[in-house]
This record gives sequence, structure tokens and C-alpha cells, in this order.
Amino acid sequence: MDQEKKKPLVSDAGAWGMNVVSSVGLIMVNKVLMSTVGYGFRYATTLTGLHFATTAFVGWVSNRTGLSNSKYIPFWELLWFSIVANMSITGMNLSLMLNSVGFYQISKLSITPVVCVLESILHSKRYSSRVIMAVVIVGLGVGICTVTDVQINGKGFLCACVAVLCTSLQQITIGSFQNKYSIESFELLSKTAPVQAFSLLVFGPYVDYYLNGSNILTYQFSYSAVFFILFSCSLAVFCNASQYLCIGRFSAVSFQVLGHMKTVCVLVLGWIFFDSALTLKNLSGMGLTVAGMVTYSWAMELEKQHAKKTVTILPLKENTNNFSEEKLLKTDTSFVEHGQNKI
Repeated sequence: MDQEKKKPLVSDAGAWGMNVVSSVGLIMVNKVLMSTVGYGFRYATTLTGLHFATTAFVGWVSNRTGLSNSKYIPFWELLWFSIVANMSITGMNLSLMLNSVGFYQISKLSITPVVCVLESILHSKRYSSRVIMAVVIVGLGVGICTVTDVQINGKGFLCACVAVLCTSLQQITIGSFQNKYSIESFELLSKTAPVQAFSLLVFGPYVDYYLNGSNILTYQFSYSAVFFILFSCSLAVFCNASQYLCIGRFSAVSFQVLGHMKTVCVLVLGWIFFDSALTLKNLSGMGLTVAGMVTYSWAMELEKQHAKKTVTILPLKENTNNFSEEKLLKTDTSFVEHGQNKI
């Protein structure tokens, strides 16, 4: 009971803020690290493996020092989760390579409706028309911001489908594991990170070689490049931890919808620091995205209020039923006493 009443170390707003800041910061750092005008470290899959290796190390230290507890999760479930998560990462990278940037953005936007469909199938979850409307508004806003040319091919389309399905399953599974095993977000992350790190570091270099035709062993490491790699890994720890925290407290759909604030921040910061173009089309898309997120927050607040009213009404109905049953038993007593059966 004490653990249940224990106040969380990070508030809901703090969790969202940490995810937005760390995610946007990670994108900016990786842009410097991977771009040709930066350090040309184009090994995204291997870098992701380093991210999870750093996260696994932080989780191990946290467990050893008693800052977090270690709960049992069957290895086969961790392995299944790792396969799905790694297919999500690899699929997204392949989709970006084989398709145009416009179609890649559309595939990312399709994650939200796919999550809704999967949650309705797997968990029988239903969404109100207000929530659906908000999701559509956010999707349109981000689409206006980011989608330009749209070119697809068979292989690229297949990779995009695999990436969207696996990303949706991964985010739903994070919430399911936390509920199923009553495990905190960082405890779960410390369980899944080592498996993902091992698999990505083993197979990541081969995937990167297929993507860009360059072997990581031939890369000329410099002190500044190593610094940015370590900086990227440090931000990834906060990004991964806040992702698990947000999905555990809210839902995969909320994480997707409100997470589009990161897209708006990336566009604005790209315009400030990297001289990226910011057109009227981008600005109108940003405005629509923010309006959609406000609408979504309003719709979810109404859902919570409705759920509270339902919870308060249910006990009254139960008491009424109990009273009716009691009354019926009293009425039927005469039949029992006289040895008669009431038909």
C-alpha cells in the first residue's frame, strides 16, 4: 500500500517535457553526427545499439545500487519484444532509404491509427468520436508540415508496412508489460535494453553496410566525433526512459499524438540553427497540429470525467440490485416454508 501511495519522482508534465527535450536534442545531435557537413557517422542502426547498451549499463548500475528493483519477466517475452523493436528500427531505416522522404513521413503518421486499430483488436479498447477527430486533425497538421514529394516502390512499401506494424506493437507491448508484471517503466527498460543492445550491435553493422555501403570499421574516429557519440548515447537514456514512462502512465495513442510536438520543435529549431526553410505551409501545418493536440487533450479529459461518473454510478446500481434480490427472497419465503416450488 505504501508503494502504491508513493509519489512518483517525475510528474506527468515532467515526463512529457523530458521526452520532448531529450528527443529533440537527440535529433539535433544526430543530425550533426550523421550529416556530411558534420562528422559523417552514417551508422544509424549501430548507433541505436550503442544507445541501448548505454541504457542497459545505466539500468544495471541502478539495480546494483538499489535505486530500482529487478522483477522477473520470462526471457522469451523479452526476446519477442526485442525482435519486434529491432524490426521497427530496421524497417524505418530501410523505408527511409527505399522510399521518398514524403512517403516515409506518411508511414510514420500512419502509426497512430494503426495503434488505435490494434488496441481495439487486442485490448477491446474503444475511442470516442472526439478522440478520433483530434487524431485526424493532428495527422493532417503534421502531414502539411512534413510531407512533400511522395514516391514509393514495392520493397519500400513492404518495409514501411513492417516498420509501422512493429512500431505500433512495440509501443502497445510496453504498456501491456507494465500492467501485466506490475513493473515500473525504468525497471522494464533495464530488462529490455540489454537484449536489444546485443542484437543491434551484432547485426547493426551489417544492416548499416547494406544501407550505405560503408563499413563502420573503416570510419575515422576523432575526439569530437566520439564526444558527439557519447552525447547522443546520454540523451538516448533520457529519451528511452521517458518513452517508457509516458506510455506506461498514459497510452501508446497519447504518446503518438502529443509526441508530434517534437516534430514542431524540430522544424523550428532546424530553421533557427540549420537555416532550414520555414514556409507558410509549414506554419499552417504547425498551427493545425497544435490545435489537434489541444483538442485531443480536451477529448481525453472529457473521457476521464465520463469514466469517473460511470464508476460512481455503478455501486448505486449494485446496491439496488442487492436490495431487489433481498426483497424477492423475503417474498418467496412463504413458498419455501410450505414446501411449494414457485414457477
